[in-house]
Amino acid sequence: MSELTLFNTAKLPTYLKGIAMDETTRNLIGGGDSISRISIRGGVFRKIVNGEEVMQNDDRAMNIVIVKSAPSVHRTFYAGAYKEGENAAPDCWSSNNETPDTIVRNPQSPKCATCPQNIKGSGQGDSRACRFTRRLAVVLDNDISGDVLQLALPAQSIFGKGEKGKLPLEAYVKFLAGHSLPVTAVVTEMRFDTNSATPKLTFKPVRPLEQDEYTAVVARAESSEANAAVTMSFTPKSDKGGEAFEADDEANAVVAAAVAKQAKPTPADDAADVAPKVRGKAKVADVKSVLDQWADDDA
Repeated sequence: MSELTLFNTAKLPTYLKGIAMDETTRNLIGGGDSISRISIRGGVFRKIVNGEEVMQNDDRAMNIVIVKSAPSVHRTFYAGAYKEGENAAPDCWSSNNETPDTIVRNPQSPKCATCPQNIKGSGQGDSRACRFTRRLAVVLDNDISGDVLQLALPAQSIFGKGEKGKLPLEAYVKFLAGHSLPVTAVVTEMRFDTNSATPKLTFKPVRPLEQDEYTAVVARAESSEANAAVTMSFTPKSDKGGEAFEADDEANAVVAAAVAKQAKPTPADDAADVAPKVRGKAKVADVKSVLDQWADDDA
């Protein structure tokens, strides 16, 4: 049996499903508001709770429902090379993709668009030193009432064109929107691209949600857990405590891999310049027919 089954609470008694963490539990795990998340470090799905890995799964794919997204991509800049296992805040960051956050002690530029760290070649090879990520709040498709998990995607999982059935996030969402489908109304398969040297996910629809499932997802989008999952929050580097960036930050892992191999990063690092084209709108009878058609084409 896959260890992934431990990610859900399907076997819990009904009265325990979705129960909030109590004060005793918070005290024993170190207090504070812990965000559970899915990491893709090393091309493996891992569940992280309170900064510690509690389980992992080696399957190439996982089915989720996207509950909420951050309003924009986030940016992070580290002055030094990423070190495996390091758990430190960036030197500069932006939660709105336009300007450094006000608490950044050493902003690299007043505006992200004109920042020297946003220029090709400022990072390894032709890449940019400032990296993109997108935070999502997700739930597992077989446990919609279970934990809300944070998923932080690196640039190569967000931007680019992809191919049918294997789309990066933005192209995938635009495909659904072209068929008048919100991404929150379908079960999404996220799958590792085995042709990528660094962890990269692609996305495709699996099935439409049932009405009660969709109602639950809409409600969960307004929860404090979902809001926390899509929010970027750091304490400046010189301070103690506060949230540190994900120790297995996949965006920084791209840098680490490039340094280790002394090679230029893949073209996906510059994929932010490529705006995915919206597929033409198709007239369909309902959600299921769209997904069925996709499945037939992939067969």
